[in-house]
Amino acid sequence: MMALIFPYLKIILSSVSVYIFIVVAIRFFGKNELAQLSVVDLVFILLISNAVQNAMVGTDSSLCGGMVAATSLFVVNYLFKLVMYRFSKFNKLIQGEPLLLIYHGKINKKNMTKSKISMNEIMEVIREHGVAVVGQVDLAVLEVDGNISVMSHEFKHKTTKKKKAHKTIAKNI
Repeated sequence: MMALIFPYLKIILSSVSVYIFIVVAIRFFGKNELAQLSVVDLVFILLISNAVQNAMVGTDSSLCGGMVAATSLFVVNYLFKLVMYRFSKFNKLIQGEPLLLIYHGKINKKNMTKSKISMNEIMEVIREHGVAVVGQVDLAVLEVDGNISVMSHEFKHKTTKKKKAHKTIAKNI
């Protein structure tokens, strides 16, 4: 009986380990721009998934082995989200916090550097929101999902835009 369960237990432990490793690695390497997938990011994600497949299932390429690995990933993902929901400190550790990029027309250079957003990128984003100059922006925030929210006194409303690369990828698929 134990001989039948052991291979699947190994798949479960391997899948959970790979999941946790990928979450920590993405967080460590500062991918706060996940909503703004570029072609390079898409290729990276595809290659990572291929690279870790064997680490999760080993030589077991059976339907059952794949289902055990997938179920393990669903369960650990559900548990991660549950823990993130219940414990705000853990959520902040995994997701990060929103970063203030512009406040009352003044650029926060420290946060721009931290988020690795160039001046050209911030100008593109504020133009997408219909604002011509940084001085007209009341607030620009890099959200935890990678989107940038912009609030300007001229328009008196908040808008959030996703990068065009995201739309371009969707059109090409």
